Order: sequence, then C-alpha cells, then structure tokens
Amino acid sequence: MAQFVDWDLGAATAATLGRSGPAVSYDEAAEVVAGLRRLADEATGHVHRYTELRPRVDDPGVRVVDRRDWASANISGLREVVDPLAERLTGGRTPGTLATAVGGRLTAVQAGTVLAYLSGRVLGQYEVFATDPGQLLLVAPNIVDVERKLDADPHDFRLWVCLHEVTHRTQFTAVPWLRAHFLGEVQAFVDASQLDREQMLDRLRHGVAALADAVRNPQSRTSVLDLVQTPAQRKVLERLTALMTLLEGHAEFVMDGVGPDVVPSVDSIRSKFNRRRDAASGLERVVRKLLGIEVKLRQYAEGRKFVHGVVERVGMAGFNKVWQSPLTLPRVSELTDPDAWVARVASH
Repeated sequence: MAQFVDWDLGAATAATLGRSGPAVSYDEAAEVVAGLRRLADEATGHVHRYTELRPRVDDPGVRVVDRRDWASANISGLREVVDPLAERLTGGRTPGTLATAVGGRLTAVQAGTVLAYLSGRVLGQYEVFATDPGQLLLVAPNIVDVERKLDADPHDFRLWVCLHEVTHRTQFTAVPWLRAHFLGEVQAFVDASQLDREQMLDRLRHGVAALADAVRNPQSRTSVLDLVQTPAQRKVLERLTALMTLLEGHAEFVMDGVGPDVVPSVDSIRSKFNRRRDAASGLERVVRKLLGIEVKLRQYAEGRKFVHGVVERVGMAGFNKVWQSPLTLPRVSELTDPDAWVARVASH
C-alpha cells in the first residue's frame, strides 16, 4: 500500500511533544481509572432512558487512556482513513522519490504535533475511524486536570463528562448507518475535488500543515477551507458541518438534561466550564477556527438550541426521527430554524 505518512514517526512525535499529566500517585491513578469505568456504565443507563435510544450493535466498551494512548488511538484512526485514500489516489504506486519520502515524514511530524497539542485538552472522544462501530475513550489525566482547575466535585464532574461521551457512543451504536454515512461524506468530499492525484495529495498534506501551523501559531490565518475547491465540496462540507453540530448539540443537551437529577453540582460545573471554554483556545476553538466557521456556526451552542427547540415542539420521540436516515438529518439552514426541520420531517 502507498505510504503517504510515516505513521510510526507521527506516533513518536505525539508522544515526545505531549505534556505530562497532573501529579497523582499510583493508587490515585488506579482509583480514577476504575471510577471512570463505573461512571461510564452508570451514565449509559441514564443516557438510554433520557434519549429513548437503545444500542443495536455491539460495543467494545470504554477505554480509559492517558494522553499518549489517546494520541496513539487517533494515529490508528488516521491511518485507517488516509492510507486507503492515498492508495486510491496513487493507484497503489509505492512512493519512491526523495521528495515524496520527505513529504511523508514531514506530514507525520505535523500530524504528531497536532495530536500532542490536542492530547492535553481532550476529555473524551468516541473514535469512529479505527473500529466499527467505534470506541469510547476517556482521557483520565485531562479529566483530573480540568476538575482540579475548576475546583469541581470529582464524582460530579466525571459523571458529567461521561454523560456527554456516552451520548456520542449511543448515537453511533443506536444508529447503525451513522458511521458509514459519516465516512462516506468524508470520501465524497475527496471525490468532489477537481484536482489530479498528485495535486490532491499535496492538498491533503497542506491540510495537515494548516492544522500544525494553527497549533503553533494562534494568530495563523490558515484554514482547512483552503482544501475546498469546488461547489460540490462546499455542499459536502455543509452536510458534515450540520451532522457534527447535531451530534455535539445532542450530547450537550443530554448531559445538561440528565445532569440535574444525578449531578448535584451540575449548574456550578456548567458555569465554570463555559467560562473556561470561552477563555481558552482548546479543542473547540481550534476546530471551529480551522473549519472557518467560528463566527458563522458554533457547534455546541447552535446544536443544543436546535435539539432543545425540536424536543420542546415534538418531544423526544419526535426528535428521534432525526436518526431515521441521512435524509432526516438537519440541513445547515434548519439548525437555526427548528420549525423548518419539524415541518419537513417530524410532522410526517
């Protein structure tokens, strides 16, 4: 298979550049890991009852990881997506030129730089690229680090985080077509390009470089939107943006909806967490900035408003029609107009 990126170098770069976690003893670390597993199980019951969604495919469970393991899992996910894409674009030719070899190593270092940065900030993730239907990852050192900075009750904060991440797991296990649809949209974005193979590989490398540049330089004006070349690609990006906004907004809605009943200090946690999110240049700001939609569309806030608006009008059962097929997913224009989605989907 064509080696587009030196993945081993990418993993090594992420491990080398990643920050160390908060100081904890061995016993404390073991307690955190065991506690997060228990809370993920507890959150699962709460989320299923609240969302009225039930898994329809088997799930591998939860992995409680450190920062290095999180980066490694995402390297594996990127490999699963990028290598077949490179194979397709190059016709299976093995890169032989010095320039291509250097490019693969440079891209690996850039990808490792991005993952090292994010590995110190991500609290949890449902990783869908490497495995089917995906795997729930909870990043223990980051959860402990943030709860300490917020001066939050550890049990409450950890359960609150688990509610969000378990909601993502529920989305993908209760809606079996969702993962394939998401990966298909990524493929559609590539297919919609009018570039030749070599130009497309250069564009992909440029996208990774844009990410790394933004991590190193907060004032960077580079954007993944530089990859968008055609009207067809813009349409795919709109659909991906709408899907991501729905998934994040739904998770926010669920964690705050369940929270008051099972997380006594949820109001305090949410207030402190929002202040921290607004003040810091964490994962959400980086992603929004790179997609060029930070002002136009704020995924968490917009998505939560959409879900709340729909549930308010037609209840949870009516909202869950959103999961029937790709055709019932909200359009970008409907994210700020729940009535339009209700009229198109839920009223039928």
